[in-house]
Formats: sequence, structure tokens, C-alpha cells
Amino acid sequence: MTGTAHTPAPAGKQMLSEQVYAHLRDAILRGDFAPGDALKPQDLAKEQGVSLAVVREALVRVVGEGLADRLPNRGFAVPAVSDRRWQEIAEARRTIEPVVLRMSIERGDVDWEARVRAAHHRLARTPVYVPEEGEHYSSAWSEAHRIFHRTLLEGCDNLVLLQTFDRMWTASELARRWSTHRNPGRDGSLEHRQLEEAALARDADTAAETLVRHLTQTAEVLTAGYAPLEPVNEA
Repeated sequence: MTGTAHTPAPAGKQMLSEQVYAHLRDAILRGDFAPGDALKPQDLAKEQGVSLAVVREALVRVVGEGLADRLPNRGFAVPAVSDRRWQEIAEARRTIEPVVLRMSIERGDVDWEARVRAAHHRLARTPVYVPEEGEHYSSAWSEAHRIFHRTLLEGCDNLVLLQTFDRMWTASELARRWSTHRNPGRDGSLEHRQLEEAALARDADTAAETLVRHLTQTAEVLTAGYAPLEPVNEA
């Protein structure tokens, strides 16, 4: 007896969906949309020259990453600046990441130490802003920043915890970028150097405390609301 086979989506449609998703994700993270802005499928489909179905699929993906909200009877929108949302994300990170960092310091081997040093070196040497990308974080710096924080935790040797970090990082990335406009006196490069030094010194207490302070500053600058200012050197 012959069953009915599931027909996969055409490769062309999958490629279009991936392209629209990447474009939309990057646009939100760059700040092309203000907090609370509507993400209108019809407008996005026209702009990208694709079908509504392709756009909706991309929107569902960015919603799943915490970079957009699906509002009942109102479509899609960039998350609003809500203290509760960002404080909950920050609380989760402050609760989980220091614990994972302690595990990483306890379990990490010499190869982990080398990766931490290399990741920090790349972060420190990567320009935070580049003229062609405007006033927002350069894509290269943003990726180097993510890799540094993830590498610090990779010594824990627990894939489930690292996957949890990945989800939290993406959800908090938008808030972190917004926060750079509100703390011009913050010295992010110093914070990162202190994290590297404490981790490689195997000083778990200092490393955990430094990480908590580092994560807390991003959340604190959002509690007063959003007011775009001139970009700073680092966050």
C-alpha cells in the first residue's frame, strides 16, 4: 500500500524565507525599527519582493528568538521598552550564567584557557563601530562579543546549559544594544578584561561577581526608559 508522502517546501521558498529572516533579524538588531514599531507583513513583503507567506514565516522565527512580539489581533511588533521584560531576562542571566561560569572555571582545561584568551584578544582588537555600518555596533564586534561570553562558559562541558545561554543571549541582545545609548561613561572593555583575568586566574568568586555586575549594568540603564543618545565606545 502506498502512503501519501509529505511534500517538502520548495528549495526556492526555503531560501527566500531564510534571506528575509536574516534581513529582518539584522534590521531589528541594528535599530532600524524603534521599540514598539509595528512589523507589517504587507509592507515587508513589498519591500523584499516576496510573498506574505514567506514574510510570516520569517516573523514567526524572530518572535521565537525574542526579537519581536506577536500581538493578539494586532500583528507583529518590535518589543516595547518594558522594564519587566528586560529585568526578567537579566534576572535569568544573572542567576544562571555565574553558576555556569563557576563550573567552567572548575572544569575548563588548558585548551579552554587558550580559547578564552584568544576570544578576548579578538574582542579587544575588533572595532566597535565602523563608518559603513553607522552608529550601531559593527556586526564583527557583536559576534566577537557573543563568542567571548560563550567561550567563558564552554569549560562547563554541558551542552544543555550552553544552549540555554544561546537562547538568553539572543533574547537579551536587543536590550543590550539599546542600553548603549544610555550609559556613556561605561567602560565595557575594562569589564571584559576583568572577566578574562578572573577566569584565567581560576578565581571563581571574583569572576562570578564581575559577571553579575556586567549583566546588571545593561538592565539598569533600561529602567529609566529609552532615550537615544550619542553612541559610546563600547558596551
